[in-house]
Amino acid sequence: MSDHAFTLGDARLHARPSGALWWPALRLLAVGDLHLGRAQRGALFGGAPLPPYESAETLDRLAAEIAALDPAHVVSLGDGFDDRAAAERLDAPARARLASLAAGRRWTWIAGNHDPGPLSLPGDWRAELRPAPGGPVLRHIAEPGETGPELSAHWHPKARIGPGRRRCFLLGPGPGGPRLILPAFGAFTGGLDISAAPLRALMPEGLALLCCEAIRPAPLVALRAGSGRSRRRSA
Repeated sequence: MSDHAFTLGDARLHARPSGALWWPALRLLAVGDLHLGRAQRGALFGGAPLPPYESAETLDRLAAEIAALDPAHVVSLGDGFDDRAAAERLDAPARARLASLAAGRRWTWIAGNHDPGPLSLPGDWRAELRPAPGGPVLRHIAEPGETGPELSAHWHPKARIGPGRRRCFLLGPGPGGPRLILPAFGAFTGGLDISAAPLRALMPEGLALLCCEAIRPAPLVALRAGSGRSRRRSA
């Protein structure tokens, strides 16, 4: 697995092909938008039908990252669950799996728009977190006025490559300060094209770090231009 290393503020970080972020100096693993319980919520409330094993698949992927890196601290960058009640509806095997993954390490749930309150699960709950002086602040949704380095999630960025789309990190200068937006880590979470207006506003230029077998950096300007040509050809 080939990471992409870069610096944000005073922090040396690694984007992982899985969509996770690794901060080696702190042994901190961050993931965005797990959306555990999404399939169950859809079944209960008439949403799009999804395979019933999405939580197990997401936790398998997270367990693989934890096994590979042995983090001292795991941070969910908001929307760890698909709604406020999903943590309570989580089935016993998934609950036991989370407890096992959290054992012996610090675990932080950042508040998201889907899960804005404290959770009755292992770990602590924060509105946002700054793990080290000079390093980025960790929050769910990027703040346009942030003047320092920032890590966030929420938007599920994807880039069109040929006929398909790839999850990607977005890295670059924002209107306020340098930032990284993580892709969604959860299974069946969908995504927002990097050419969409909210992502253009938050990240007018920079790099897309494409989640392939190895991270592939590509200029946002070039990818957005290519996406526009693809839409015109298909119109």
